[in-house]
Amino acid sequence: MTISINDKFPNQELRVLINGEIQNINSDEYFSGKKIVLVGVPGAFTPTCHSSHLPGYIENIQSFKDKDYSITFLAVNDPFVMKSWSEASNADGIDMLADGNCDLTNELGLAMDGSSFGLGNRCKRFAMVVDNGIVQSIDIEEPGAMDVSSAESQLAKI
Repeated sequence: MTISINDKFPNQELRVLINGEIQNINSDEYFSGKKIVLVGVPGAFTPTCHSSHLPGYIENIQSFKDKDYSITFLAVNDPFVMKSWSEASNADGIDMLADGNCDLTNELGLAMDGSSFGLGNRCKRFAMVVDNGIVQSIDIEEPGAMDVSSAESQLAKI
């Protein structure tokens, strides 16, 4: 079942790369007291994610900050790839969370099978507004689309 509006965000260990080492961050702590736009993507460096989705958020980061929101990207990649993607994209100010085993994505009910592209299980493209650990909205894209999860669409909502 897919996570819904007013649900509490699941308690999971999230992974980031800090000073070259994998660090675990508890999702309850991560989302506590914050307003976050969580953006799920099929994969770092994949064409749409890299060329269209992330750049829209980078260009609009100040507009999100002006509304007291931070931006976090989530992908079924390892923390090293997520860190490299952030650096290659100049995505300063956007957190990159790795869900290497697809655990969080599965718990959210947002996994997709990318096996036909050689990708295995991946995250559907989505944007979710989470306020103090509670899901305020969730917009899940149809395969191949990038409309409701775009930075512009999310800015219009908040």
